[in-house]
Amino acid sequence: MTFDRFDALVRQRGATLVGELKDLIRLPTVSAQDRAIDETARAVLDRARRAGVDASAERVDGGPPTIVGETGSGDRTLLVYDHYDVQPPDPLDEWRTPPFAPTERDGYLYGRGVSDNKGNLMARLQAIELYREAFGSLPLRVRVLFEGEEEIGSDHLAAFVAKYGGRIRADGCIWEAGYKDAAGRPTISLGLKGIAYFDLRLRSIEKDAHSSMGTILPNAAWRLVWALSTLKNERDEITVDGLMDHVRKPTKDDLALLEALPYDEEEMKRIHGVAAFVRGLTGTPLKVKHFLEPTCTICGLTSGYSGMGSKTVLPAAASAKVDFRLVPELTPALVKDLLRKHLDRRGFTDIEIASHHGELPSRWPSDTPVAKAAVEACRATYGTDPVVYPLMAGSGPMAQVCDALGIPVVGFGSGNAGSANHAPNENVKVSDYLDHIRAFGRFLHVFGGRSL
Repeated sequence: MTFDRFDALVRQRGATLVGELKDLIRLPTVSAQDRAIDETARAVLDRARRAGVDASAERVDGGPPTIVGETGSGDRTLLVYDHYDVQPPDPLDEWRTPPFAPTERDGYLYGRGVSDNKGNLMARLQAIELYREAFGSLPLRVRVLFEGEEEIGSDHLAAFVAKYGGRIRADGCIWEAGYKDAAGRPTISLGLKGIAYFDLRLRSIEKDAHSSMGTILPNAAWRLVWALSTLKNERDEITVDGLMDHVRKPTKDDLALLEALPYDEEEMKRIHGVAAFVRGLTGTPLKVKHFLEPTCTICGLTSGYSGMGSKTVLPAAASAKVDFRLVPELTPALVKDLLRKHLDRRGFTDIEIASHHGELPSRWPSDTPVAKAAVEACRATYGTDPVVYPLMAGSGPMAQVCDALGIPVVGFGSGNAGSANHAPNENVKVSDYLDHIRAFGRFLHVFGGRSL
């Protein structure tokens, strides 16, 4: 049984397949702004049904529609997790073409969500449909879980899993994200980091004052900067009291995996426009920091006047958005507790900590059937061994779904190292998108128990 007919269908219908993705990108599904959520859910539900999935849209506790359904039959069941919501497109003036007007340019497709995560969602539905057309039937049962609030923390997903867990139980799961690395090699991930996201805010005086009063009045902006400076030192080391004590030390197996892991440092520096990584790291220490250590990131700062020209003002209030990417043993609740105690010990009791979304880290073995199937499918599609990462550096609600139900996970997809997820000019290479359809078809085949 060969994939000649399947690949031929992908080639012959390439323009149509990419056109369907463009239609989905045109919907401005920004969950942070509650835009086009129901409209996009209807579009995804319709496309899933056209792919042969017996699907429905379900809501839990007033949350957005979650698309759940299944198709096929066999000894194994695969869960396909994706999300149809996207990040806000700001800053708009940095996009070369409008974020919700998908545009092909130099072999790439640009638009918000094209990589994260509408591209993988659409490609997988298309692969299911084309596999059935090429081979007559699927070799396994496929269940889908497409949610609409991943980009704002998946607040309703745990309740959804508790209520509908029977409809999504599976022997393995393919997660939403995946990409080629900076050297163009396909990558596979076996988990992801968690996240704890906070607003830090304070008010130092009743209202903004003339900047001449800076001699005797406290400045909220300065006070927040002083507080933030205690969270990390100039060597980019997290200095929140006790936080790093909860981070697992790399095992011998971890270090061996990372030492053998290809990582194109020069290309990554070129993509991001830097001369060196933090601390001048390179080699295995760089990979240990990137994959196995937490982060503490200032995502945004707001205070005083930042418009054109000058305004001599002493800010009354200041706020910062801060996120921590979490590795095993760290939880959002623990990080908030450590952060509160850290600030209080230094006299910053007036700084309020408001929690946004938080998610646990998740990590799975490399020898599960679903992971082995991904490696075999990628090798057959791309003609090279994929690079296997222990964790994605990003986050998602994997623990809420897969840890809760005991479903081993693997992730691979259509993105690239310069896909600019969450940033202006998000993109996928058109050929990579079509190749992911081909790879996912082979993945269904192998995980369903058939030989390539």
